[in-house]
Amino acid sequence: MKLFKPTNAILAVILALAFGLRVYHSSTYGIYLDEKYTLVISQGISMEGANQRDVFFTPGKTYFTPKEFWKEKSLDDFIGANIRGDIGNSPSYYAVLWGWTKLFGLSDFSLRFPSVVFSTLLVGLVFLFVRRHFQSERLALLSAFLTAIEPFFIAYSHMARNYSMSFFLTLLATHLLLIILDRNRLGRPTGKLLVAYGLIFVIALLSHYLTITVFLCHGLYALIYVRPARRWVPFLVVGVVGIALVSLWFLFGGGAYTFKTLAYQAQFYRNLALTDPYKNGFGIILPATFINVAERSAPIWADLFIVSNGLGQFDTLGVRNLAIAGFFGLIAAWLFVRYQQRSPIPVWIFVAYLLLLVAALPLVTVANLQYVVAAALPSFAYSLLLAIRRQATEGRLPLLVFVSLLAVVPTLFLIVMSFRNGHTYGITQRYSGFSFPFSVILVALLLEQVMRVATVFREILLVVLAIQSFFVARLLYTIYQDQAPKYTYFANPREPNPYYLVAQKIKQAYTPGDTVLYPSIRLHPRDEIEKTYWPFSIQDAQLTNMYLPKDAAYIQRMDTTEVDKIRLLKKSGQKILLFDLKGSTYRY
Repeated sequence: MKLFKPTNAILAVILALAFGLRVYHSSTYGIYLDEKYTLVISQGISMEGANQRDVFFTPGKTYFTPKEFWKEKSLDDFIGANIRGDIGNSPSYYAVLWGWTKLFGLSDFSLRFPSVVFSTLLVGLVFLFVRRHFQSERLALLSAFLTAIEPFFIAYSHMARNYSMSFFLTLLATHLLLIILDRNRLGRPTGKLLVAYGLIFVIALLSHYLTITVFLCHGLYALIYVRPARRWVPFLVVGVVGIALVSLWFLFGGGAYTFKTLAYQAQFYRNLALTDPYKNGFGIILPATFINVAERSAPIWADLFIVSNGLGQFDTLGVRNLAIAGFFGLIAAWLFVRYQQRSPIPVWIFVAYLLLLVAALPLVTVANLQYVVAAALPSFAYSLLLAIRRQATEGRLPLLVFVSLLAVVPTLFLIVMSFRNGHTYGITQRYSGFSFPFSVILVALLLEQVMRVATVFREILLVVLAIQSFFVARLLYTIYQDQAPKYTYFANPREPNPYYLVAQKIKQAYTPGDTVLYPSIRLHPRDEIEKTYWPFSIQDAQLTNMYLPKDAAYIQRMDTTEVDKIRLLKKSGQKILLFDLKGSTYRY
């Protein structure tokens, strides 16, 4: 009967909602550059053919076939592809994806579906984490719901990249750590859990190197709160063994080139920041001054919490306008602090508080209800402080400190590295996305506290939350329309995968004696890793062959006189246009 408890029913609805939000439109838009690298790396293929010399670059060989393209790959091929395509990062993710594609194929839907699965599982794990460690099913359900609708998680569940898997693994590791510490306090055995923690530690680090920021928080928490010190010993052993295992990848696998490549990239982007910050082909890259880093990181901090999502966009909202809203918001928060525990609350307080939240609207450049949300942020911050104080009185201060560390340290790490490297290129939301499960918990605590404050303030703050919900819903709409650059990287919606469409046309129209002609753009490699054996790109041919039958004998060749059009040359001499990539228009 316990399976039919209301909590389980609500959780099932939340999980169904999460899955629906993630699977919806997951294959509508063609894979973009990073996903293309995911696709080829997972199959042991180096983009531009560094490990396909015999297929594309054999002297005197004028054509190739899908059967040649798909010849069996060795472990060295997979390592080489990882080095060239992703600086040796994420081998555990590529291993998972390789196994997945062996079972379910290489369609865009199949390629992205593991991200959908991990992101949906994350919702359930957030519920388990909060229920176990905060001892509250209501807070757990609220946290799970917020995770389900969080735009960041939904956007990245639509990408064939490692992020959703890494977010899940780091939360799972944190969950296990706290369970182990609880069992230690009770004198119960933890051997199997320690082994599980160690395995997840290794897999997480090999899913994305920046997961180290989460395990850094684990260490800080242990240093601050875990006593006596002898309780550190099992974790030190697990850490040493785990690092030793990960080191094998750095010594003998694709990680051998990681630090060298990172050093090169730091210098490369620093030079761009100093010489060509705006039109360099990589986006805006600025020198790491205090102002530049603050402006670049402001949206990261704001979007980390769903109640402030979108309020860090200084370029659209304006610093002056936000400052005006913040000024009135601080006065409103003073009223909130002073009167929220009084009963009854004078009517003039209700009117004054409401007027202060909207006071910025006639003063800003363009009236926007986001300024009302911005004005309410100090009140929300105080509500969170009250929630933390209440939880602390119940003995959960160490847990709250831990969650807070996990919510902010990954972003702080990016800021420190930005100053160290001298540029702002690495300050991006996805690199600190491990924080989101924990920021969601803080927001859930905040919302729970809002429901506890005096009715006068609660009703106004609920209206503000409804306003913010509108903007979040609008953001989700733009994500589904592929018009949310801060998450999807595109302002103009992509079309379906052009290479998959071309492959289907080839399978339908090809007859013996025909030849498929691929365009070939001249390459300009920036370093040794980007160099291949030919001065022209073979990427369009590689990506099309990913979707052709592996045993096919279609005759194909590169056409160095063409840069955009994929054609089918019939035996009769007739040329049929299969697709015009139109420069970068369809090369996402």
